[in-house]
Amino acid sequence: MNASELDLLATRDLIDELLRRTTFQGVIVYVADGAKTRHWEGERFFTVCHNANLDTEEAGRLLDVISQRIAS
Repeated sequence: MNASELDLLATRDLIDELLRRTTFQGVIVYVADGAKTRHWEGERFFTVCHNANLDTEEAGRLLDVISQRIAS
């Protein structure tokens, strides 16, 4: 898939493409119902996913490291 093809994909399709890649090692966090605006109003529910390159424990540790860096 080349860059011009990615421009036309929906968010879920982009996420699926990343998760299919054997070279992807990471965690994807996104708004479950899609962010309609940049402004945050009310409650938002997030979805977290990762592929087989990380198990659940590794994904959790990665998110922990990220949260510590964001907090500093």
